[in-house]
Amino acid sequence: MADAARPLFPDLPPVPAEDDSVGAARSTGILPIQAIRDLVATGEIAADAPIGADQLQPASLDLRLGAEAFRAPASFLPGPGATVREKIAEFAMHRLDISAGAVLEKGCVYIVPLLERVALGAKLAAFANPKSSTGRLDIFTRVITDQGTAFDRIDPGYKGPLYAEIAPRTFSVLVRQGSRLTQLRLRRGTPQMSTAALRKLQDKQRLVHTEPGKETIRDDMIGVTLDLQGAPTTGLVGYLARKHTGVIDVDRRAHYDPQEFWDPIHRRAGRGIILNPDDFYILATKEAVSVPPEFAAEMVPYDTNVGEFRVHYAGFFDPGFGWGTAGQGSRAVLEVRSHEVPFVLEHEQVVGWLRYEKLAAVPEQLYGQELGSNYQRQGLRLGKQFKQA
Repeated sequence: MADAARPLFPDLPPVPAEDDSVGAARSTGILPIQAIRDLVATGEIAADAPIGADQLQPASLDLRLGAEAFRAPASFLPGPGATVREKIAEFAMHRLDISAGAVLEKGCVYIVPLLERVALGAKLAAFANPKSSTGRLDIFTRVITDQGTAFDRIDPGYKGPLYAEIAPRTFSVLVRQGSRLTQLRLRRGTPQMSTAALRKLQDKQRLVHTEPGKETIRDDMIGVTLDLQGAPTTGLVGYLARKHTGVIDVDRRAHYDPQEFWDPIHRRAGRGIILNPDDFYILATKEAVSVPPEFAAEMVPYDTNVGEFRVHYAGFFDPGFGWGTAGQGSRAVLEVRSHEVPFVLEHEQVVGWLRYEKLAAVPEQLYGQELGSNYQRQGLRLGKQFKQA
C-alpha cells in the first residue's frame, strides 16, 4: 500500500474559481474514473479482494461489504485515539457471518468492515454516500474510520480500514460479502463554485430544466421543486412504503412486485401530501436535472430552511447524469422522511438543493455509457430490486 497519494496532475496550475471551461484538466476537483483507477493501481486504494472494473463509476468507487457484521447497541464514532475494532470489542457486539448472506433487521444498527481500505495523501480527501438503490430502500448507511470524528468524511492522510454503519429503517434486507451499499468520492482541494459561476453555468448548460430566470439559486446551490401532478395518464406522484413486508435481497434486480412493498400515491387536485414521521416516501422533482461531463453534483439531504424533513439519502449525481443522449435531463428521485412532526408538502415547493463541483478532468466514461447505469432517463422510479411497470 502506498504511503502517499501520487500527484495525478502535478504540472497543472490551479484554475481560477470562476473558470467554467469544458475539458481542461485541473489541479483540484473531484477525481474522475481514470484517476481513481490510478489510485487502485498504486495501492492507495486497496482491498482484501481484487477491485473490479465494474466498481468504478464516472466519479466514484463502489465499496463492498466484507464477510462479517456486528450488531451494535447504537450508532457511534470512535473519536481520537480509538479504532472501530476497539469499540466493537468494548460494546461486545454480536457477530454475524454474512459471507454467504444474512438478514439485517429493520430498526437495528450494524457495523460492517468493508473490503476496501485507503492510504490517502496529504492533499487528498474522500467522502461517502449511499448508492441510489440503497437510499430508495430506506437503508441509512454511513462510512466510519478509525479515530473518526465525523461520518462519511475521510481526512487527508488517513491510512486504514473503512467500515459501514448500516441501519435498515423500513425493510429488513438480505446482504452478503460483496454487496454494494455505499460509494466513495475523492477530492483534491476545495473546488466550490461561487453564486455567479453557478448562475453562469445554469444559463449556459441548463443544470435544472426550468424556464430561464425561474431557477432558485442560493449561495453555491440551485433548488429543485416537488412534482405532485404526475403523469397525465396515471396521476401517479409517488409511493408510500408498507410497514409489514418480506425481506429484500439488495443484490436482486427487477425481482420484487412493487405492490407487495409499496402503496401508490396519486394526484389529488388542490391538495398536498402530509408526511407522517413514521412513513417513508418515494417522490420526484418536477424539474429534470443534467450534470455536464466536467461536473459532479450532490443533493443536500437535510435543510431546515425548507422544512423538517429529509429528501435524499443518496446524494451523488455522476457526470453525465441526464446529459447528452438522455435528452432533456433526468428527474431526481427523492427519498423522503419527515422529522419529529407531520409536515405538508405542496406541488412546486422547493424541496432540495443541488451543489455542483468541478472534476479534476473530464471522465473517460460518463453515467449511462456502458456502465450498466440504472437510473439514466428516469422519471419517478423505485429501486432496481423492483419490477418496473
